[in-house]
Amino acid sequence: MIAVDYQPPLSWWSHTWRYAIMLSISAAAWAEAFAWQWDHDRWWFWTDLGIGVFTYVLIAWRRSFPVPVAVVINALSFVSFSAAGPATLALVSLATRRRWREIIPVGILSLIGGLVLESFNPVNNDEFAFTIPFIVAIVAVTVGWGMYIGSRRELLATLRERANISEAAQAAKVEQARTAERAQIAREMHDVLAHRISLVTMHAGALTYRTDLSADEMRATAEVIQDNSHQAMVELREVLGLLRDGPGDSAPELPQPSATDLPALLDEARQAGMRVESQLIDLDGIPETLGRTAYRVIQEGLTNARKHAPNTSVNVSLEGGPGDGLKAEVRNPLPIGSKLSGEPESGLGLIGLAERAALAGGLLTHRVTPEHEFVLSTWLPWPS
Repeated sequence: MIAVDYQPPLSWWSHTWRYAIMLSISAAAWAEAFAWQWDHDRWWFWTDLGIGVFTYVLIAWRRSFPVPVAVVINALSFVSFSAAGPATLALVSLATRRRWREIIPVGILSLIGGLVLESFNPVNNDEFAFTIPFIVAIVAVTVGWGMYIGSRRELLATLRERANISEAAQAAKVEQARTAERAQIAREMHDVLAHRISLVTMHAGALTYRTDLSADEMRATAEVIQDNSHQAMVELREVLGLLRDGPGDSAPELPQPSATDLPALLDEARQAGMRVESQLIDLDGIPETLGRTAYRVIQEGLTNARKHAPNTSVNVSLEGGPGDGLKAEVRNPLPIGSKLSGEPESGLGLIGLAERAALAGGLLTHRVTPEHEFVLSTWLPWPS
């Protein structure tokens, strides 16, 4: 595993207890030689103290320059007992990086420094047979403690990173769910309302441009507008209730149209004044999901023809069977001249239908034929 240098920020309390430990280590290391230096070699006392103060200042840069600081402080510990505390912290800090190419040289330097200093210690009465293992043990414990701290820091940093990644992934999932919900709402609203509103628009346009209508004809047209407006409100409430009750539209709750509702849809279009020819297969055997998707495709085709080609005939066909798939097609000639409605060609309905067909495993296409006809068709898989 590649070691990574994780250095969390330190608080004032972290700095305080570290300096307290360093002072304790320096005091323990200098305790025996302190009095001897003061009584017999005053210049060594002041030199030792000056070097110690310098190392306490230099240790503040152990994170920015870990190797140079550790090398300099441990080199100064050759002649200074008071530098023992900073030398220990510098070695621990370096060991937290868990890089053996740095730890081994500095550890050897620290070991030699301790042995050299003890060899000059005027009050040391212990045999080197005891001193060498003791200093080796101290250096080993120091390095081991530093590596443990580095490993723990790396583990905590990894856990924090995983938590951040998990939170980001969860936020992305929530955003995807919101996007899917908005797309579902837009799809359902368009499929349900576009058909009704196009009927209202067509009849309202007739009232606007026709000046030769009798009172009975105007009353009948107004009734059609009223009925379709009321039906649009009813269907809007149904769609909103559906969207509140459950996510997804792979198996939405009733009421939802199916293939058996196609004759009523075509009759409604004919009653509204459209010229519709149809060729339909037996509708009772069509699976519910396929029938619902085919219904929406044909409904959208009739709506587009009503909006953009109101004076043309429309041919609706539904064919296929188990194993061959289900093909729904709506075909109408393109209009000559300007269109009756002033509504823009947004194409959002076709986008929603393409999504529906893809969810069902099928394909939706729309094209203009050389005969100047607009053809909207979809193919849906129908298992045997």
